[in-house]
Amino acid sequence: MLVHSNRVHLTALAVAAFLFSSPGCHRTSGVKDNPPPIVGAWFVKIPEAPFQHHMFVFNSDGTMQQANPDAGDPNTSDSTGMGVWVPDGDRIKGKFVEVTADRSTHLFVSRGEISFSIRVAGNAFEGSASATFYDSEGRQLRGPLAATLEGRRVEP
Repeated sequence: MLVHSNRVHLTALAVAAFLFSSPGCHRTSGVKDNPPPIVGAWFVKIPEAPFQHHMFVFNSDGTMQQANPDAGDPNTSDSTGMGVWVPDGDRIKGKFVEVTADRSTHLFVSRGEISFSIRVAGNAFEGSASATFYDSEGRQLRGPLAATLEGRRVEP
């Protein structure tokens, strides 16, 4: 009986050792130990926007998200912005896209494409953006509209 009990314990230890040594439990080679300084969550002021306070998240894979309160614009409701970014010398350049709908009719209003260029300095960034809006057929409605960006990193 003691031999059977020892085998069960050894088998359990072997299974645990295998699971803890599998790639699912460790960082893979695709994850960088020192991500670019833009990676993280940011509280961003854009004074020229209909609602000036935004949240940006920059992911290490070169994607990003932008969000602001839905009630920030009395005329339209806008989706979360989804986009991409790349290093550009000592700056970060990128673009995100958002979709807007009319609050009264609930119909499509525009697709906004917002391009930006920012410079990170520690836990802050500043830069500029240009927004252009298109109808459902891709015809330009307005823009480019210039804006400034001021970001502060969200820290634990």
